[in-house]
Amino acid sequence: MNLNEYQKRAKKTAIYPVEQAFPYLATGLAAEAGEVAGLISKGIRGDHMGMVDHNDLVKEIGDVLWFVSQLATQMDIDLSEVAEINLAKLEDRQKRGKLKGSGDNR
Repeated sequence: MNLNEYQKRAKKTAIYPVEQAFPYLATGLAAEAGEVAGLISKGIRGDHMGMVDHNDLVKEIGDVLWFVSQLATQMDIDLSEVAEINLAKLEDRQKRGKLKGSGDNR
């Protein structure tokens, strides 16, 4: 499945008040990213024999993807465009030896 196909199909499952779309999606994204971090931290502390359950992680990353997809949809942005621009930015930084550091304009 490509990203734009995912985005179109995911949109069909979106149920939230349109007038509150951005706060709903932003807080939902933060919450789901926190769930990903929580799974990893439990693995670090030794839960589940120090392992992160693959299926649980896939599900939580999927929830993150859903919220990112809906934010992009609200702004009329294709996920494939996001992926292409992001990779171009990272490859440019890599070429210039600027992957490390901070700030958007490095």
